Amino acid sequence: MYNLYGQKRKVFISYHHAGDQWYCNTLGELITDVFDIATDRSIDRAIDSDNPEYVMRRIRENHISGTSCTIVLVGPETYGRKYIDWEIKATLDKQHGLLGINLPENPINHQLNSCSKPPRLQDNIDNGYVVWEQWNNVFMDPSYLKELIERAIAQPKRLINNTRMMMTRNTS
Repeated sequence: MYNLYGQKRKVFISYHHAGDQWYCNTLGELITDVFDIATDRSIDRAIDSDNPEYVMRRIRENHISGTSCTIVLVGPETYGRKYIDWEIKATLDKQHGLLGINLPENPINHQLNSCSKPPRLQDNIDNGYVVWEQWNNVFMDPSYLKELIERAIAQPKRLINNTRMMMTRNTS
């Protein structure tokens, strides 16, 4: 929970603002005493550009740099948000930990044991890099989240799959 210098670890929270703000706020309240929280502060409005290279640089420099893990809150529309894809890409480029938390509104198809996820996140769940958990398990035991974050940070970097093309527009 603390880095080598005794400082709180800094984590970045990526989420779909229109639908999942409550979960971001609640997560922040659960872990603010242990982690330094960073959120994207609505990148689509803060970075006034359609240039993907410029936006990616700003994401890396202003949001991902200095963190050790990104938490992606996965709701029913998260899969189609380009900035979430870009935040995941930037996290993987930096070889930071990546934790996906499925929100209750994102239903699980029990026959397939699956739910809607950003494709780049799914690639890295499939290869074992992303630590994946359900919201209720985290919400009921915030100390478990600390364990998940540490596990995500410790994942072998050789597992990273960041070859997917960047999304160019929102699909949800």
